[in-house]
Amino acid sequence: MRVALLVYRGNPHSGGQGVYTRYLARELVELGHRVTVFAGQPWPVLDDGVEFVAVPSLDLYREPDPFRIPRPREFRTPTDVAEFAIMCSAGFPEPRTFSRRVRKLLAARKADFDIVQDNQTFGTGLLGVMADGLPLLGTCHHPVTVDRALDLEHAENLRRRLALRRWYGFIKMQKKVARRIPRILTVSSSSKRDIVEQFGVDAGQLEIVPIGVNHNHFRPRPDVVRVPGRIMTTASADVPFKGLLPLVEALAKLRTEVPDAHLVVVGKLRAESPVAAAIRRLDLSGAVRFESAISDDRMVELYAQAQVAVVPSLYEGFSLPAVEAQACATALVATTGGALPEVVGDSGGSGLLVPPGDPAALAAATLKVLQDPLLAARLGANGRRRVLERFTWGTCARLTADHYRWTVEHFARMSSTGAGGG
Repeated sequence: MRVALLVYRGNPHSGGQGVYTRYLARELVELGHRVTVFAGQPWPVLDDGVEFVAVPSLDLYREPDPFRIPRPREFRTPTDVAEFAIMCSAGFPEPRTFSRRVRKLLAARKADFDIVQDNQTFGTGLLGVMADGLPLLGTCHHPVTVDRALDLEHAENLRRRLALRRWYGFIKMQKKVARRIPRILTVSSSSKRDIVEQFGVDAGQLEIVPIGVNHNHFRPRPDVVRVPGRIMTTASADVPFKGLLPLVEALAKLRTEVPDAHLVVVGKLRAESPVAAAIRRLDLSGAVRFESAISDDRMVELYAQAQVAVVPSLYEGFSLPAVEAQACATALVATTGGALPEVVGDSGGSGLLVPPGDPAALAAATLKVLQDPLLAARLGANGRRRVLERFTWGTCARLTADHYRWTVEHFARMSSTGAGGG
């Protein structure tokens, strides 16, 4: 099939959307499909055989000047003006403005594609894509209402809560659009329940297709020596639901038992974040190191060096870091937040599970792994086996292609009856 795959933020370092786009596109091409990725900045990383169409925005959040003021000559369309206006009013415009831009691009190339797959945008422009006669399938990793609720819960004051409500203003649009898309893929039973409850999507619209890991790259590295006391996590210091703050507090407790315990965080630390304040307060500056924008090779090396990987999230719709750690046969400690029990498996079998937001429980489980090499080896081996059985990108691509066929047939039936795709 000829597939247009949409992602409003394409780079893997921007989050799971970029990782999903890259590996799903690659595996679909391996299956014989033709895939064209339409993406906004920051640009995606794509493999040979995948076509790319840039959907340029004003790139208002780029480093090193986020929330920048564009020059007058950069405003070329009403969508550009809307994008800047929404940012100036403290909103997040990209899902809305990307969908408008990509609708125009697809309208000019309708004959080139059999199916359009949207990756988490759910912008109003997608209703236009369906009205233009293109079959559309959506992917929702989890409803952003969860992010909003957790951010509001951790907001320091009323001003911050008001700003967050404005930032997440696009959710109302996403709910409206999601309800109109005949089939939406999600990644876990937990996410399906949340989408039904919080987005008001009918359960019959949703199908579960777990995402995967590049198991040939994320693999055990017996040539790399594990570093005593090394704990690894992938978590943003600026996103409360990733649970980095409880993990830092757990590290302080853990070091009373294991003085050489230290944490490597794949992510970026901002000086004004609560995590930075906690590191200073707990005197952990020499025990926590951050690495950001690293290569896949470096990521595998970090997993191989770690005695234990931790996913401390308060909520996950899936968890790529969990399956990456398991694929590398690194012992895993994770919380029971969201879909993590589905992903990790039974506690004590292919990982250890603890309640979310509980530093003492995180410290106790991590200590157990650090002090028991046989347990660590067993968890790692079982985790690798679980990934190979359940969570590969090849499986994800095959199941996704099955839903492409259903979607094309559904739109054909709707067109023949005059009902339309939506």
